[in-house]
Amino acid sequence: MVSLSASAQKLLSFFPFLLVLFDLQYEGVECGINADVDKHLEMGKKLLAAGQLADALSHFHSAIDGDPDSYVAYYRRATVYLAMGKSKAAIPDLSKVIELKPDFTSARLQRGHLLLKQGKLDEAEEDFNKVLKSNPSEQEEKEANAQLLKSNEIQSMRSQGVAAYEQKDYATAEPYLNFVLETCIWDAEIRELRAECYIGQGEPGKAISDLKAASKLKSDNTNAFYKVSKIYYQLGDHEMSLSEIRECLKLDPDHKECFSHYKQVKKLNKQIQAAEELIHEGRYEDALPKYEGVLKTEPNVPYYSALVQERSCHCYSKSQQSTEAIRVCTEFLQQEPSNVNALKDRAEAYILEEMYEEAIRDYETAQQNNENDKQIREGLDKAQKLLKQSQKRDYYKILGVKRSAKKQEIIKAYRKLAQQWHPDNFQDEGEKKKAEKKFIDIASAKEVLTDPEKRSRFDAGEDPLDPESQQGAGGPHFHRGWNQWQGFNPFGSGGTFSFKFN
Repeated sequence: MVSLSASAQKLLSFFPFLLVLFDLQYEGVECGINADVDKHLEMGKKLLAAGQLADALSHFHSAIDGDPDSYVAYYRRATVYLAMGKSKAAIPDLSKVIELKPDFTSARLQRGHLLLKQGKLDEAEEDFNKVLKSNPSEQEEKEANAQLLKSNEIQSMRSQGVAAYEQKDYATAEPYLNFVLETCIWDAEIRELRAECYIGQGEPGKAISDLKAASKLKSDNTNAFYKVSKIYYQLGDHEMSLSEIRECLKLDPDHKECFSHYKQVKKLNKQIQAAEELIHEGRYEDALPKYEGVLKTEPNVPYYSALVQERSCHCYSKSQQSTEAIRVCTEFLQQEPSNVNALKDRAEAYILEEMYEEAIRDYETAQQNNENDKQIREGLDKAQKLLKQSQKRDYYKILGVKRSAKKQEIIKAYRKLAQQWHPDNFQDEGEKKKAEKKFIDIASAKEVLTDPEKRSRFDAGEDPLDPESQQGAGGPHFHRGWNQWQGFNPFGSGGTFSFKFN
């Protein structure tokens, strides 16, 4: 089945209107004053029937230019405007038709419909009453009476809604205004009142569509653009807020409220974008002061305070400032316990602090809220391996360094411990045996943590020197015995170091 085009669907919606138009039998006799006008009317009618609205409109323009007193041309042009959704343009043409032919009830009835949609109830009722007084057809009389009843009902509901609004009883006012707008869809004033009711009930997001509609229904509605921008700003959509406030300034560059808000939003938007660019580049420590600047620019809107906390949590975690990351992430998660990003960031910080059970809990909570996140699955697997590993031998603990320690820190810690636990420092056989074991562990820790590839494997939860971990990963790799370390100088980069044994 072939679907109707948009133009055809619009024409069908005005089908009763078109029937009247095509029944007119005045072409070239009563309305046309010359052949050119008749030709434009005929061509326009054919193009309109074919749904070629723009071309039809052009011919009706020409017909009106040729004969400004042709009510048929005005009526047909009004039809095209309505089919194109340009009701504002149609009303003056219908008014011209009524001026030229006062007994043309179809035009008056159609204008009444449009005035009703605009919320101009008194003017609409005047048209419907005049239809009833002008010897209408049975169908026209029935429709005019129905529209008068509807208009009276709307008048009553509108009065009650406005009264409730003025008393700030927004919950009571809203249903009345909803009823009015079911018919008066182009009533900018009622849309603005309903928007205020939404805001008054703490649902500003609902107000946006009404305010945007009001901004289009009025030719110069700077107030609507300003309100929409403020709502977006409060909701945290600073980019949309900036876009809307620019529309206000296009209409009135000297608008004080719009200009003041524009400066605020532009500054905040620039700070957030700069911070996010730094994060994208991996410059997490540089991003932190940028977000502190965001909080100074806007300390009163909860969304931006939460944003600063969440992004600071991320930056501290990624820059391996684990203590601060845990503190900031925890503060944020008290407000948003299910925030997946903050849970992942705090879990990473917990791993740096070797708090593996806490990290596992965070990853599991995050996974409940997002089962398909690959980072969560990998992080949880890593934390579980590290917990298991920590229950065996932890090379970081052996050397007494953090997981974030640099290579020089590791070598420094190793040298200190190697000197302390060198077997030659002990005479008692039992103490010497204990020292030998300790020294081997210290040397193993240094071997793993100063080798980037081995350290990476260890950080992922695998012990490169554990025979069990090596199964299926390149074959067995056994621990070195004490005799293999003899002749090794723990304080140099190579060479030999002789030990004397009694």
